[in-house]
Amino acid sequence: MSDLPAGITAHDTQTSRLRMRWYESGSPDGIPVVLLHGNLSTGRFYDQVMIAPDMFRFIAPDMRGFGRTERVAIDATRGLRDWADDTQALLDAIGIDRPVHLAGWSTGGAAIAAFAKDRPVSSLTFIDPVSPYGFGGVKLDGTPCFPDWSGSGGGTGNPEFTSRIASGDRGEDSPFSPRNVIKSSYWSPEFEVDPAWLDVLVDEVLLSETGDDGYPGDFTSSENWPGVAPGTRGILNALSGKYCAWADIVDIDPKPPILWTHGTADIVVADNSAWEMGTLGAAEIVPGWPGADVYPPQQMVTQLRNVFAQYSDNGGRVQTLILEGSGHGCFIDAPEIWAETFMSFLASAEG
Repeated sequence: MSDLPAGITAHDTQTSRLRMRWYESGSPDGIPVVLLHGNLSTGRFYDQVMIAPDMFRFIAPDMRGFGRTERVAIDATRGLRDWADDTQALLDAIGIDRPVHLAGWSTGGAAIAAFAKDRPVSSLTFIDPVSPYGFGGVKLDGTPCFPDWSGSGGGTGNPEFTSRIASGDRGEDSPFSPRNVIKSSYWSPEFEVDPAWLDVLVDEVLLSETGDDGYPGDFTSSENWPGVAPGTRGILNALSGKYCAWADIVDIDPKPPILWTHGTADIVVADNSAWEMGTLGAAEIVPGWPGADVYPPQQMVTQLRNVFAQYSDNGGRVQTLILEGSGHGCFIDAPEIWAETFMSFLASAEG
């Protein structure tokens, strides 16, 4: 691809599960580091990270439902295990047979946790990851606000935003245009992204599969507020706590070292996330909220902090980098300190 930065190459590989697009940098014989993107993004979001020293081989796939990877439905009932298994299938296809370092951004964080629960890994780097109890409809301890997990899943996606992705909208005439959602939610609003790279990222997001099998996914009606509950297909259902649950990572053995990086200005994965139904109900943006006793705004960062503390208490090594003023993509809007910390962590994990 002509717009790829120098040193990054694109590949298409048929695996045992699906055909995958993936990007590579560094030495072909280097230590493998796999970078999994988040919801509504692709491997190209890691362009600025993939300036790899020769000791590493960076691999950034387009995950199922996104980018240029084959269109295959997401089975939400597996949480993010489809993504984890697809990653292993890619590693098998390209001949990597040793434990890898894994980094996962947002949704990708749940995928690397699922991967590590089933397979040995060298290290895990969580970048503003989705809560260990999923996204939406859960109390602090991870129990659902209602038994059917209402307020999470495919029914919580914004229809106008989805329609604009499906129509290929590259404009900025609406707060729901993909360009404006990227600028307002993917990183700190104060961050000035290179306009040419922003154009690339908009085009990448517009490659997302929309509908029941992709974004947002299907849904069911609910007698509980706000009237929708998870379905069984698509990415937002895979992120519902009904299916996405990785707090039990504290029990894996042996425990790989963990790096957790998070921006204090993240509005997506946050205590009182601007995208979560409890927060929207408390702000009276979604009417009929039953109150904080029944449906509190989800405390996502606190949930993450608690689970990583338990991981440490159980004998694991956890390094934390909280970036003041950084947004949801802290590796994008704080690239220097993030990359320095990441590279140092990888080197320490290798011993």
